[in-house]
Amino acid sequence: MAKDINSIFFDITPEIEELALKCETNNAIDKELYTKYEVKRGLRDLNGKGVLAGLTNISDVCATKIVDGVSVPCAGNLYYRGYNIKDLVSGFLEAKHFGFEEIAYLLLFGELPNQKELENFKDMIADRRMLPPNFVRDVIMKAPSRDMMNSITRSILLLYSYDDKADDISIPNVLRQSLNLISQFPMLMVYSYLAYNYRMGEDLYIYAPKKELSMAENILMMLREDRQYTELEAKILDMALVLHMDHGGGNNSTFTAHVVTSSGTDTYSTIAAAMASLKGPKHGGANVKVTQMFEDMKTQLTDWQDDDQIRAYLEALLEKRAFDKRGLIYGMGHAIYSVSDPRAEIFKKFVKQLACEKGHEAEYALYEKVEKMAPEIISERRKMYKGVNANVDFYSGLVYSMLDLPPALYTPIFAAARIVGWSAHRLEELKNVDKIIRPAYKPLAPYRDYIKLDDR
Repeated sequence: MAKDINSIFFDITPEIEELALKCETNNAIDKELYTKYEVKRGLRDLNGKGVLAGLTNISDVCATKIVDGVSVPCAGNLYYRGYNIKDLVSGFLEAKHFGFEEIAYLLLFGELPNQKELENFKDMIADRRMLPPNFVRDVIMKAPSRDMMNSITRSILLLYSYDDKADDISIPNVLRQSLNLISQFPMLMVYSYLAYNYRMGEDLYIYAPKKELSMAENILMMLREDRQYTELEAKILDMALVLHMDHGGGNNSTFTAHVVTSSGTDTYSTIAAAMASLKGPKHGGANVKVTQMFEDMKTQLTDWQDDDQIRAYLEALLEKRAFDKRGLIYGMGHAIYSVSDPRAEIFKKFVKQLACEKGHEAEYALYEKVEKMAPEIISERRKMYKGVNANVDFYSGLVYSMLDLPPALYTPIFAAARIVGWSAHRLEELKNVDKIIRPAYKPLAPYRDYIKLDDR
């Protein structure tokens, strides 16, 4: 009797379980060996300092300062092309214009644009907000995925087929491709989400982007059936895009872009690889986890203002008795920042404003309490090598929920910003390094003599 095709492809059979056990047994490495051979797991030391793997002009993540010749933790700072992110944000807020396009210009080209250069760049981005003929029907609407990052990645890979110069990795051509993808990304994101909802029985509406609108405004306009949004909503989404645009060359997805670029492959494959990295819950998916954690917390607390109840829940998280039982307080801690995450600090100033506009003051107050209490509780119960503070994901999930953005788009919105950084780093890698990235791994398996099949 023929096996059911679904059981072949989707069931974890006893045979697979048995083979999986072999995988686990024969792939296990004694953790003490990492110390013995001085291997930096995660390419970071215990204090969070990364292994130096390259040079970059694009951005800098600063979390330490030198005092009396010794490196000590300090309030975090993020620099784009040498400019402090706090100054950049203050600049475009004071000028009362959206920041995405201006900061994208800075990251890609290395200098702040003057008024004429900025207007020309905005026009260039606006003119490229289009997809190939029938792309929505033939690609996006066909077999939409429940995971938007997968859907967008598939679309990016298929755009390769529409590009006559897809494999040309000269700087001008890669820049052209990068500008196209940056401009097209909001459509790939929003249309993928709407296509999946349509398959789930909801009404379908697809709006074309408007040339006169900013990136943030177009995302909100295309996503909402009534196409309406407030000025504050657009300003805060724009802020989120700017803060997520880049974060040094060593973050997982940007390092992936460097590694894949070094192989000489095309732009579409490079960005798809970075997307695959960002999808991971330890990277771009963290903001969803924060939101889910708070939703669970709110069901467990009878009084959101009761410090004792909040403390008990946070302790239960660390003891793997609450939420997903992973022992983590999501949104707390960062690989580099140990005192403060500048992105979270900037974001927080506007989160309260949005909470007031949306009537979410009580929820915001709960977030503030957790932000204050969590580091104390973590330090009491965990061996600490560096400080713990709220990272940008802690507040971004709350912002997205107050903007009525669907959780399925939280990570894609991160990607809509970070694709600028990926593109800048790809161009930098192509310009400066003509050598494939290939680090070393120490082999541990002993050499063995071959055994003939009949003798095994």
